[in-house]
Amino acid sequence: MDDAGFAVQGNDIALLRRLEERILWLASWTIHNANHLRDSRDGLKVGGHQASCASMTTLMTALYFRALRPQDRVAVKPHASPVFHAIQHLFGRQDLDQLRRFRALGGAQSYPSRTKDRDDVDFSTGSVGLGVAMTAFASLAQDYLAARGAVKPDAMGRMISLLGDAELDEGNIYECLIEACKHDLRNTWWIVDYNRQSLDATTSDRMFTRYGEIFEAAGWNVETLKWSKRQLAAFARPGGEALRTWIETAPNDLYSALTYQGGKAWRERLTADLVKDKAALKLIAGLTDDDLALTMTELGGHCLETILEAFERAAEDDAPRLFIAYTVKGWRLPFQGHKDNHSGLMTPTQIAELRSRLGVVEGEEWDVFSGIGDNERAALRHTVDTAPFAARTDGHRASETIATPDADTLLKAVEGGGEQSTQAAFGKVMFEIAKTADDFSGRVVTTSPDVTVSTNLGGFVNRRGVFHRRAHEDVFKNRRIPSAQVWAMAETGQHIELGIAENNLFIALAALGLTAPLFGERLFPVGTLYDPFIARGLDALNYACYQDARFLLVATPSGLTLAPEGGAHQSIGTPLIGMAQPGLDSYEPAFADETAVLMAHAFARMQGEGGGSTYLRLSTRVIDQPQRADEAWRQGVIDGGYWLKPPAPDARLALIYSGAIAPEALAAFEALLEDEPGAGLLAVTSPDVLHGGWTAAGRSRWTGGAGAVSPAERLLEALPLQAALVTVIDGSPAALSWLGAVRGQRVRALGLETFGQSGDLPDLYAKYRLDAEAILDACADLLV
Repeated sequence: MDDAGFAVQGNDIALLRRLEERILWLASWTIHNANHLRDSRDGLKVGGHQASCASMTTLMTALYFRALRPQDRVAVKPHASPVFHAIQHLFGRQDLDQLRRFRALGGAQSYPSRTKDRDDVDFSTGSVGLGVAMTAFASLAQDYLAARGAVKPDAMGRMISLLGDAELDEGNIYECLIEACKHDLRNTWWIVDYNRQSLDATTSDRMFTRYGEIFEAAGWNVETLKWSKRQLAAFARPGGEALRTWIETAPNDLYSALTYQGGKAWRERLTADLVKDKAALKLIAGLTDDDLALTMTELGGHCLETILEAFERAAEDDAPRLFIAYTVKGWRLPFQGHKDNHSGLMTPTQIAELRSRLGVVEGEEWDVFSGIGDNERAALRHTVDTAPFAARTDGHRASETIATPDADTLLKAVEGGGEQSTQAAFGKVMFEIAKTADDFSGRVVTTSPDVTVSTNLGGFVNRRGVFHRRAHEDVFKNRRIPSAQVWAMAETGQHIELGIAENNLFIALAALGLTAPLFGERLFPVGTLYDPFIARGLDALNYACYQDARFLLVATPSGLTLAPEGGAHQSIGTPLIGMAQPGLDSYEPAFADETAVLMAHAFARMQGEGGGSTYLRLSTRVIDQPQRADEAWRQGVIDGGYWLKPPAPDARLALIYSGAIAPEALAAFEALLEDEPGAGLLAVTSPDVLHGGWTAAGRSRWTGGAGAVSPAERLLEALPLQAALVTVIDGSPAALSWLGAVRGQRVRALGLETFGQSGDLPDLYAKYRLDAEAILDACADLLV
């Protein structure tokens, strides 16, 4: 079946309507079972959003059983999760046990999850708005792969988002819309369930024309599905135009209230409002209450013919499409249109009435075709089995393992540097990768929100170019104007330049970091930004990690050490963000060779089971580099820490530092040796990895791993139990203070707990007690 050949008529529509009814039933019953029938041990409401499911059922039926192709990918509206799981059950990709355990441990998740659900979830959703933007960046990632021949033209999929109109209040959608316009987005459909209700109330009447205008201005084709075939037929009759006008001018809250009250209320209000229009009154009088209610509420988003015709038109080209599908929240359920229906649940009496109305036999509620005769059952089964999407077999695709550079290779880029910063070391490693012609270097893709140069990616981009589907000349180069940035822009480029929107960066990293399971081709994404602005995109970063996207995040420069830039650019809590974020190992190297080792580690862990993403917190501070006697330190760097200066067996104290504050720690350590010759100096490259290992070892006694010893414990075992610890980090002191709990040792934790200000390093380190004098004062306090 070709792209433009999925519209159906006659008996096929009747079969699709029957499927739609049974999907509505199974979704509603799944939620009812979770809230009313399954044992509740904690008394908490389980929830499940029956009203939000009902408004999306027609749209999802049309999409999954006619329009969707095997290569298409969908981000499902979070609150329509039960509808998605019901559809997956019909395709044989979701079993009843999962549905019975909806929102319970091990069952179908509350919102579609790539990593937690067993059925074929393309994109996790839940944090509203992010799944929408994800489809745009997934389309961009697909274009990137297609430009390299990794996705063939006949395998190009549409990236589709099903979203509620309340999601359109999320700012990240418009940040994404701007970026999509810059990159000439294609093959993207956003389908809005425009039910004019949010969680709290009916939505503003002022927006009903604005959304289309916004998207058209950004270059999208907009299809508004407002009227059903039933309504258009009624409007064509004498007096029908008055009904259309009434609906178009009615306030959202009035329309919703009448929808909830039903046919009798509709008759009373319309008769009063249209009292002078005899043709309209005659039309209304000729309809039963039920037919009148259906005529007024069966909007375009509930009409299979209307939806399929729109999808067919859209399939004729690859332009981005916004479908505004008018719907009724809770349509065909007892609380349809009620402003409080968002979290409403049908009572046992109401679900029994729905079961009877749809012809489901009591006791056979989990049989999606219950009460349907053999012939129709066979026809429905055929409709499901012959849907284009039924042919999909590789939703989560496998990709080949790519050889990544080892530490020795990347260390060569930073050798012999004398004084260096970790940010400069990162740039050198990336430039070395750019000079290499192998499979790995060709799969590296970088991206940054307008800070490419200031985060030291410029050298890589100079050699590898900027990706864009349409080539652009470098006017400065062509006119022989000197510039350090020589950025060729073409399909061959390996850098995706973004505007200043950190949400877009993290969603782009999510899309690029999922190309292996989505498209069967591994990329190695590297994203850079200023460290303090991680917080601005934290929801999107969490979203990327929740999906198990794989990438390297480089945040630089960081901390109070970014001295002249002042408090607005100096980060404080980012080490704690790194520690708290699942799926992301955070590191803060102090030296160039540590940075190179960690980059090799980060590229390797982007692949395979148990891998993940890596966050490097780097600095522009130039410091002396250590002379290494051997390679023993390398594994410690990856494990989270190593003794830069091992303690003596009788040591009374150890200094522990992380990151750019290393020179102050070294200076304090040298001074300390005069009175405490046995003291040790511990370099912590990752409070996150050390802490994770320690807590995992503590849990091991209950998880079958009795006797496990963590790297943190092994490191501190070099000290007597009575030895004290002084920790220092250019960030929250809590990132290291926990080390005192590993073996019950006294600790003084130095760090940053207030906003900084502009200044030079000596002044700022002294004011905020991060200098060698402050470290020695803390030592003296512990040794009293």
